[in-house]
Amino acid sequence: MTPDDMPAMTVAECDPEASGEALVDRYRMVRRRTEALAAPLSPEDQAAQSMPDASPTKWHRGHTTWFFETFLLAPFLPGYKVYDPAFGYLFNSYYEAVGPRQPRPQRGLLTRPSVQQVGAYRAHVDAAMVRLLDGPLTPEIRERVELGLNHEEQHQELILMDILHLFAQSPLSPAYQPGAAPARPDPGPQRFHRFAGGLVEIGACQAGFAFDNERPRHKTYVAPFRLSDRLVTNGEWLAFIEAGGYGRADLWLSEGWATVNAEGWEAPGYWRRDEAGAWTTMTLRGRHPVDPNAPVVHVSYYEAAAYAAWSGRRLPTEAEWEAAATATGMTALRQLYGGAWQWTASAYGAYPGFKPGPGALGEYNGKFMVSQMTLRGGCEATPPGHTRSTYRNFFHPGGRWMFAGLRLADDDRLSEVKPGDSFLGEVVAGLSATPKTLPAKYFYDAEGSRLFEAICELPEYYLTRTETALLRRIAPEIAARIPDGAALVEFGSGASTKTRIVLDAAPQIAVYAPIDISPTALDEAAASLRKAYPNLAVAPLVDDFTKAMTLPAGAKGHTPVGFFPGSTIGNFAPDEAEALLRQARALLGEGSLFIVGADVAKDPAVLIPAYDDAQGVTAAFNRNVLVHINRELGGTFDPAAFAHKAVWNADESRIEMHLESTRDQIVMVGDYGFRFTAGETIHTENSYKYPAEAFEQIARQAGWTVAQRWVSEDPAFAVYALTA
Repeated sequence: MTPDDMPAMTVAECDPEASGEALVDRYRMVRRRTEALAAPLSPEDQAAQSMPDASPTKWHRGHTTWFFETFLLAPFLPGYKVYDPAFGYLFNSYYEAVGPRQPRPQRGLLTRPSVQQVGAYRAHVDAAMVRLLDGPLTPEIRERVELGLNHEEQHQELILMDILHLFAQSPLSPAYQPGAAPARPDPGPQRFHRFAGGLVEIGACQAGFAFDNERPRHKTYVAPFRLSDRLVTNGEWLAFIEAGGYGRADLWLSEGWATVNAEGWEAPGYWRRDEAGAWTTMTLRGRHPVDPNAPVVHVSYYEAAAYAAWSGRRLPTEAEWEAAATATGMTALRQLYGGAWQWTASAYGAYPGFKPGPGALGEYNGKFMVSQMTLRGGCEATPPGHTRSTYRNFFHPGGRWMFAGLRLADDDRLSEVKPGDSFLGEVVAGLSATPKTLPAKYFYDAEGSRLFEAICELPEYYLTRTETALLRRIAPEIAARIPDGAALVEFGSGASTKTRIVLDAAPQIAVYAPIDISPTALDEAAASLRKAYPNLAVAPLVDDFTKAMTLPAGAKGHTPVGFFPGSTIGNFAPDEAEALLRQARALLGEGSLFIVGADVAKDPAVLIPAYDDAQGVTAAFNRNVLVHINRELGGTFDPAAFAHKAVWNADESRIEMHLESTRDQIVMVGDYGFRFTAGETIHTENSYKYPAEAFEQIARQAGWTVAQRWVSEDPAFAVYALTA
């Protein structure tokens, strides 16, 4: 019999009204399951110990039996005689109050008793336990039986964890179970669900069984957060490996980085490449190719934290995990239990009011509350019904032999940027329109910003290099217009070459004040410029620059100089561009200077490749807005089901970007559903190419005076100095 053949067991509960017969049945079921787990193993398999943290299967079988003998039979069954007094030394795990024990790293040296003798020991204790359970049962006996059964279930999981580690050391890669696991279906994109947080209750109630470390139930504050609906997959971890994640010190905690280098980690535990260079992993079914759709397991806390940093996310705290797992209506969260133990960001410690119980059993969990991290959920080796929402597992952060994976979390950044969730409102409004549209500003999450930087380096994308060259030529003229102590207010997050051209030419600028909807982009811009210009004050403002009503706090008291490069003004229709320029005038104030870059209309043979490059970077940038919606708003877009299109609209003098549905489909965004027919498009961006006279007319209508205009040689690009 294999673990998969075992009947499911309900969560263990200490029911004071349960009959002794029912308790006997449960006792027998749990004890039989341990023997079923050991049955596929030879005596040699059961005696070996592969590392100090693992124990031989034979020892697990003996230790769980010693637990019942020591804590139930000896004190409560009249006339019971200990099977073998020496077993107390051999099979005691860590109970100091009970006496000395075999050192944990040396359990594999115990060739005696044999596997058969351990089996006889178990049969002897089982017979005595049946006699005990047939008699009168006090509440204390019932509680100890429930603890013993749950304790044995813990060791059932350890048996599988430890035997897998043992088998992984063998060049034969033996299988505990026959056959390969079936391939997992594609789990689809991660969806991040929002949780309001607040004052939440976590921990086990007094009714029902729970380990002592799950109590007392208590209130704790949880800030608003997001939690992924599923675990991180092997395929996503492969992307981390291919991106050099194991070689980037900036992603790792100090101890983790030291461990990576000391142990030569380059992939999760048990992964290795085959002769063709493909990744394989050791499983309970032997060594097989890594399934990209399966949850990644056998990663340490150090690795989980590094992956989270690489992805721009974080690990959830255990309070967040439990609050999400128990939230009303959260059936949308997948793989909460049984997929993998999930690392949390919480150190393993006592809950407020926790006190170890009296006697030896008080040593059960409290003594381990140091230098370990908490995990939640349960894994494929966890006995059915053993785990629950309050269950707290714990391991040292460098451990990898357990079935540990991760689920990503994130702060509720949307509410910080856009109170009232206007992101959702604008997306729903755009997708409800005919034709469907999406606001271009939501291109620029962290990945969108990265892709746009890559676009700027493409040979087809003339705008950046043309504008940069023009700015370098005219920088002294721009600098001459900037007063001493000015604040450079950039509409969008800069810190790249164009921003630095102005800062280098005008050292009299005292403050750099970017305004951007993306906190990530702002943080990166601020960090970059603080390092490059230590004497420059950097005062970022998280806001939609089309609606910002006040300057960043650090810019107040300084003469503002607006900077709006990149032809971003071309993303706005003429009336929208006029409104934006009017809003900028109100923000910057009377007498201010505004430097604006705007592309100029030209041959479509030049324009279209700039927005539909041969490498497909612009296509990835366009589709990334769907990824952004999936992540932040719980969307179900399949980005691969939308084709990128760039079109020149001569009547409107603009390049249009669209996403065309390649099939009939329905997409959910939060609670809203949207139907797409094959060939239907989402209009995602316009890039107006204004003739110089047209742009200047818009600027004048918005209240600006065109003080100067500079235009590059072909391909033409213009920079304007506007004064209020």
